[in-house]
Amino acid sequence: MDGGQVPDRQPPDEVPGAGPAPGGLDPESEAARRRRRAQFLRELHEAKALRDRVQPRRARAARMRQALRMRTFRW
Repeated sequence: MDGGQVPDRQPPDEVPGAGPAPGGLDPESEAARRRRRAQFLRELHEAKALRDRVQPRRARAARMRQALRMRTFRW
């Protein structure tokens, strides 16, 4: 035996298809991540607006709770 290491396995940083390390992201993948994030946030905002329209009582109660939190918050 050679010290208990398995010969077929590669270290995690050399696994094919794993992509670049987190510190060295290429600009294209960073731009793609930002586009996906922006799309997700747009859809989330749209879904919240739709929920507020179809459940006005719940939306009003949520606004009231938020206003109460803001009034009681100490700077």
